[in-house]
Amino acid sequence: MSDWSLQTLLASLHEDIQTRLETVRKSFAHGPTKGDASERVWLDLFEKYLPKRYQAATAHVVDSLGAFSDQIDVVVFDRQYSPFIFNYEGKIIVPAESIYAVFEAKQTVNAELVKYSKEKVASVRRLHRTSLPIPYAKGIYPAKALTPILGGVLSFESDWSPALGPTLVKALEPASPEERLDFGCVAAKGHFYFDHGVQEYIMRAEGKPATAFLFKLISTLQFSGTVPMIDVDAYAKWLDV
Repeated sequence: MSDWSLQTLLASLHEDIQTRLETVRKSFAHGPTKGDASERVWLDLFEKYLPKRYQAATAHVVDSLGAFSDQIDVVVFDRQYSPFIFNYEGKIIVPAESIYAVFEAKQTVNAELVKYSKEKVASVRRLHRTSLPIPYAKGIYPAKALTPILGGVLSFESDWSPALGPTLVKALEPASPEERLDFGCVAAKGHFYFDHGVQEYIMRAEGKPATAFLFKLISTLQFSGTVPMIDVDAYAKWLDV
């Protein structure tokens, strides 16, 4: 009989994330340093547990028209089919077609962070994305429809009490579809997601928020399919400018 416990393993995963975020909160007084360390905790989670077809990094996003997003704390992008990722002097730039999800990560969620996250997510969703027909052995598949880019906010704590109550729901209301936040995790309190079926936010206050959020993200990514076939020639045109 095995001595392993799945319940213990899942609890340990959440406890590791919560402990690391709490240590960052207590150890760093310098705001930017604290923010960078918080990002690293979430990036490590995604790099360890997301399927290898995905990669997570702090990055800018660029489109074939030459427009750039703001810098995004956590970008989840394709590494299986994306033909190029720029890495210049430690700064990562990812083509818009390869993006699955983007998140802002800070120590505490509040109205200011939610608003800021909406703006960051919208700066990515507004970028132009190409999609080419896909050749295969018997012919050509039509160009893949663009899948929605997921967006969210990640934190350790909340300025609100309750953390996942009406105040958060009101703050999440988007001014436009580009600003909608699909996910959020307050590692010490719970997580939330937007249910497109009922068109409302579902708040989950549970004992293992980081693990529950990770599972919900992976489940949603499974239904996102594969990123579109990028038109590399559209980017190559910039060589002649």
